[in-house]
Amino acid sequence: MANDASPAPGAGSRPPPRFAAVGAGRMGRGIAIAFAYAGHRISLVDLRPRSDDAWRALKSEALAEIEGSLGALSKLGVIEAAQVAVAAARVEFVRAAEAPAALAAAELVFEGLPETIEAKREAFELLNLHCRDDAILTSTTSSILVTQLAGLVRLPGRFLNMHWLNPAYVIPVVELSCHPGTEPAVLERAKALMTSIGKLPVVCGPTPGYIVPRLQALVMNEAARMIEEGAATAEEIDKATRYGLGLRFAALGVVEFIDFGGCDILHHASREMSASIDAGRYTAPAIVGRMMQEGKLGLKSGAGFYDYQGRDLPAYRLDVLSRTLGMLRHAGLWRPPADATLD
Repeated sequence: MANDASPAPGAGSRPPPRFAAVGAGRMGRGIAIAFAYAGHRISLVDLRPRSDDAWRALKSEALAEIEGSLGALSKLGVIEAAQVAVAAARVEFVRAAEAPAALAAAELVFEGLPETIEAKREAFELLNLHCRDDAILTSTTSSILVTQLAGLVRLPGRFLNMHWLNPAYVIPVVELSCHPGTEPAVLERAKALMTSIGKLPVVCGPTPGYIVPRLQALVMNEAARMIEEGAATAEEIDKATRYGLGLRFAALGVVEFIDFGGCDILHHASREMSASIDAGRYTAPAIVGRMMQEGKLGLKSGAGFYDYQGRDLPAYRLDVLSRTLGMLRHAGLWRPPADATLD
């Protein structure tokens, strides 16, 4: 069983965990699993005062989800069955009355309350009161800009948004969104802490939708439109994205893909689809036109979004091919050459 905030039998007077996830909902539980999997104790803090019965029910539900998620990893051979209980026990459930002590001990705090500014304000009032001055405070919000929340934080230089991709304990990318006042040293500490638990931090400014949600919303909406128009079925679209679009973008990043094929290809494709489908959705941004005028077409011209001067281009092309073949093998779609001529 996972622990309450009070010391477990035999634990002595060990200090509270260095990390705290505030809010015992789906995101808080996923973050707790990520840290527990990496070997760290973490406080899963509930800020809402509850009756004893309500607290026991919440704790039981959260623990069941955490153990169930770890159990699924065990079934897939990621961890040993005996490690499930060990990892789950690293999550220490903290009810509202014990929250001040857990918050005071944490060096990195994740706020994961409902997506309303009122809920965030109430949460940060408590964090401002109880968290130490050198603690990094983050919000896991998916919809509220970091610039909107920074004003709620005492010492806002130690604050940034940290957007996890579900399931939080599986997907490596975590998006770090900074406001102009975020201290560079705080950002570097946050990146180092996330890297230490096996995450891959990526940094963006105070932009709506971060990076991944902003890109994926366009793709998902367009897929829904294609079904609505009768252009293709859901099954055909999913095959095309899993083994075509998705496979290629798993081997190359989106911007790398533009350079690899050529900015001119994007320019011409955008012109045609903006005329035949929808100008609002397919007109290329001004930067693509500027790059065309400057002859920055990508790999073929030696410069694009990336600079390829001095780079071993044959080796780079071979590396891209290797990445793509690796994804094909992973998908079970790679076929060896035929041994004999068939006709």
